[in-house]
Amino acid sequence: MTALTTAAPLPPNKDKRWKTVETTARRYGHAGHALIETLHTVQECFGYLDDASLRYVAALLKLPLSKVLGVATFYRFFILKPPGAHTCVICTGTSCYIQGAGRLVASIRNKCGVAPGQTTKDGRISLVAARCLGSCGLAPAAVLDGEVVGPIEPADLLNRLASWERHDS
Repeated sequence: MTALTTAAPLPPNKDKRWKTVETTARRYGHAGHALIETLHTVQECFGYLDDASLRYVAALLKLPLSKVLGVATFYRFFILKPPGAHTCVICTGTSCYIQGAGRLVASIRNKCGVAPGQTTKDGRISLVAARCLGSCGLAPAAVLDGEVVGPIEPADLLNRLASWERHDS
């Protein structure tokens, strides 16, 4: 008598990074409780979660796609679109908000045409709002490509963003 086995789902493409995702799922026994960890691994490997990766994770963990999509959209950490070449995170916590975070967001919206959670049409800058950076003494604070800056005024922020454009050209 032979045991029934189900074939593992095929990854979306032949990219070797899918092996890392498979290893994460295997480490947790391909169980549903591995969902968040597996999604984190996909995002670490590819930078964001696209439709194909969400479908693959659902098949890999034998979960409904609706559950995978629900978790991916519920937690703000997960990114569902390709990020821009540069990332600007504006702290919108209480201290930063009182010190002018709204003006920082408004200046970027006016200059670049993006709101928090969006990327410029040319794919250069992603704007993200964070509830707190833990840098209240620097209020208003921002994180520009991983560097915490503050206190920062709207004009200085726009100059920093413009320097990205000059540097990339």
